[in-house]
Amino acid sequence: MSAPSLHITLISETYPPEINGVANTLWHLSEGLRLRGHQVELVRPRQASDPLTDDDQPRLLCHGWPLPGYPGLQWGQVSMHKLMRRWRRQRPDVLYIATEGPLGLSALRAARRLGIAVVSGFHTNFHQYSNEYGLGLLSRLLTHYLRWFHRRTHTTLVPSVSQRLELERRGFDNLTLTARGVDSQLFNPGRRSQALREQWGLGNDDIALIYVGRLAPEKNLGLLKRCLHAAQQSYPQRHIKLIVVGDGPQRSALQKQLPDALFCGAQRDETLAEHYASGDIFLFPSLTETFGNVVLEALASGLAVVAYDQAAAAQHIRHGHSGALAMPGDEDAFIDACNWLLEDAEALRRVRLNARCHASRQGWPSIIEQFEGHLRDACQPGRSAPALQPAATLAIKPESSTPRG
Repeated sequence: MSAPSLHITLISETYPPEINGVANTLWHLSEGLRLRGHQVELVRPRQASDPLTDDDQPRLLCHGWPLPGYPGLQWGQVSMHKLMRRWRRQRPDVLYIATEGPLGLSALRAARRLGIAVVSGFHTNFHQYSNEYGLGLLSRLLTHYLRWFHRRTHTTLVPSVSQRLELERRGFDNLTLTARGVDSQLFNPGRRSQALREQWGLGNDDIALIYVGRLAPEKNLGLLKRCLHAAQQSYPQRHIKLIVVGDGPQRSALQKQLPDALFCGAQRDETLAEHYASGDIFLFPSLTETFGNVVLEALASGLAVVAYDQAAAAQHIRHGHSGALAMPGDEDAFIDACNWLLEDAEALRRVRLNARCHASRQGWPSIIEQFEGHLRDACQPGRSAPALQPAATLAIKPESSTPRG
């Protein structure tokens, strides 16, 4: 006898067509659950592309406030009482809260009042991002708040082993590893476009170093310039060009720092897949990722990935076999890893084939099934999170009281 379908509510302050890893993951999770026969309700901020009147889709669109420094992204806001009224009329079996902002907090409080099971996800290192935006004093308070928030849920899903270890070190508990997948039919080497490479000014034997992602301080993009210049100096006989795909608050500054690089802006769907596949080596210098979906997308596209040995790269790249890794923070080792890939055309070809072979086995269906299992487990009788306490009280506890892993 098959298990009954669930009424699942997903809460997130970001969702497609917004472009980021959280939105991409939530779309795959929600669509995957629907295909498995579940009723999925979405609670998120209203976006400019949404219709002015409510449609028939099972969702609640709330008011959004602009996120400072991130045009196009929002904090969501809705009252706890509005959610309680809605969920009394049509009660979900379980909530999945993907973001911990005002919207996620209201959903958590409403669910606790109504006795609805809650699973949370740790998708973004906000406590680390605050340092990049000159708000280092807030990092400690954010860590306290995030720890308080996630302790109030049945379990917290984390996407990588390195993220779980980091959170355990900071005193988080009840963490469950749930990885990410990739659409290897969309992202595949067959989408390589000679016409696009010609637009980039590259021939068959030229090298495209490519970066895909947000152009923001927390992505450590200053390393792109060092890496490009080192490659050009080490291999002056080769035509090596940097291709940057994405947008964000640091774009204008990067364009001044990298006048010879090509900035393609944000790309979507098949066009994004074509950009990936038309590159050769993918550079990913970020040190603040919970996972890094772009790493799997690059591997699936048949690129040789250079990244730090953490998050998605640590899980999916074998150094020298399917990519090249450096110890986190070692910029010289990162540059050396890129140059190693440029030394031998046959080695580069072999690494790219191995990358594609590995990524093609990392599909979403098994991850959706695993995610569903965690939601079902939270719904079991007798499963409950600790009582909800005031966040402000917990936020002032001294850091030294936090257990360390």
